[in-house]
Amino acid sequence: MKKKKGMVYLVGAGPGDPELITIRAERLLRICDAVVYDHLVHAALLDLAPAAAEKIYVGKKGASKKRTQQSAIDRLLIRLAQSGKTVVRLKGGDPFVFGRGGEEILALNRKRIPFEVVPGITAGFSVPAYAGIPVTHRAFASEVTLVTAHENPAKSKTSIDWKTIAALKGTLVIYMGMKLFENIIGALIKYGKPPSTPVAVIQKGTTANQKTVVGTLKTILGLVRKANMSAPAITVVGKVVRMRRLLKWYEEKPLFGKSIMITRAPSQASKLRMQLERLGAQVIEFPTIDIRPVRDTVRLDQAIRNLAQYDWLVLTSENGVTHLMARLKLLGLDARQLHHVKIAAVGPGTDRQLQTYGLRADLIPSVFSTQGLFEAMQRRHEIKGKRILLLRANIVTHQLKEAFETEGGITNEVSVYETRKPKMKHRQLKQLIAQTPIDYITFTSASTARHFFDLFPRRERYKLKPRCVSIGPVTSKAIAEAGGRIYREAKPYNIPGLIAALTGNRKK
Repeated sequence: MKKKKGMVYLVGAGPGDPELITIRAERLLRICDAVVYDHLVHAALLDLAPAAAEKIYVGKKGASKKRTQQSAIDRLLIRLAQSGKTVVRLKGGDPFVFGRGGEEILALNRKRIPFEVVPGITAGFSVPAYAGIPVTHRAFASEVTLVTAHENPAKSKTSIDWKTIAALKGTLVIYMGMKLFENIIGALIKYGKPPSTPVAVIQKGTTANQKTVVGTLKTILGLVRKANMSAPAITVVGKVVRMRRLLKWYEEKPLFGKSIMITRAPSQASKLRMQLERLGAQVIEFPTIDIRPVRDTVRLDQAIRNLAQYDWLVLTSENGVTHLMARLKLLGLDARQLHHVKIAAVGPGTDRQLQTYGLRADLIPSVFSTQGLFEAMQRRHEIKGKRILLLRANIVTHQLKEAFETEGGITNEVSVYETRKPKMKHRQLKQLIAQTPIDYITFTSASTARHFFDLFPRRERYKLKPRCVSIGPVTSKAIAEAGGRIYREAKPYNIPGLIAALTGNRKK
């Protein structure tokens, strides 16, 4: 049998914000067999790759001894391609702008490895844009010069002509200049650049950790030292820097500068993470819950096969929908199995999940809680004498089932998924909180709260500095019972309500 021929795609990952990746790059990530990625590549981009894909880190961070040598990266790409794999070589920014992409392509070419290049958004233009600085403006600059301060260390002397660069009238954008920052500023002044020339240094641009310092050639060195600026950073020199005062936008986002911990299961965290990052937040994932299919499926399978006997199917979470539909598929069934039964969903999130399978809820309460769902069914006289199938997690209170039965409902409560406590360490969490000043911790279920606080001795729980933000009353109750302090509660009781609570835009 003829061996499959491998392929290498040299892909630009953009400057940091994972949403600044091209559509082609995203498509390739979704079908690749291996991702070989750099230090500054956002973790959310790796999540796009198939679960079975190899994810190989070859980062280079400054002068670290742990840097992966370029020759080793070249050999790795060749080996993966020769084994028949589709490889995405994911590089920060654009691979052909100070990214050594040309060197990697030459190495592939020598071995006759097929390749393609997918350009990315380079930091030299995008990072200033996120700081409110256009690199060109008709009133200030009609030309842009890109310079890297990180040259080949094997060279005996620099090839950068600072004398010529200092004489240029347009905008100067310097990549990787922090290590030699004092020398660069000194050279520009020495060769005639006016000391009053505006300068901006943007650290970790396009990310939630973006920090911008603005000054002049005369003052910027002191300002950078005072602000403790470090790599990665882009330096912009020129009159366009003055535009920042009017055009800055990213740092004005409602959650910019805030650090938020997500405790959701990994399968659900990415959606919330993206929403929070769009609002400018720095997000730390620390899952305190793991969601799995139920191990014993006898009762669930019986309920599914007998769905036609029920009047109502009640679903109280998106997870319930996902795991119900997965079980239907494993049983050789599909959504048609639900055609006889009415569906009640606890909120719009659960209904949206139903819609992904071509289904819609017949009832969604105006108050997105199990109590709200019960009251909505009660008002519609849809409980007494009705056969109700309640599909939930394995660990829940049975208040909803009891409420239905009190009203005369014939209720069968069945576990459709299990929530488990993942392996977590008190020391690991305590260290994380100590190292990263966390402003808020979000809890989206009672289980996430209980599992989180179980990691701390009770005497420490009330002293935790991060503020607890809860998705609703049941979760708030679990936080309070565990000894935590509730800063805010979502209203309505869903993810949009949680985000509104974080930004302070809650509905009354």
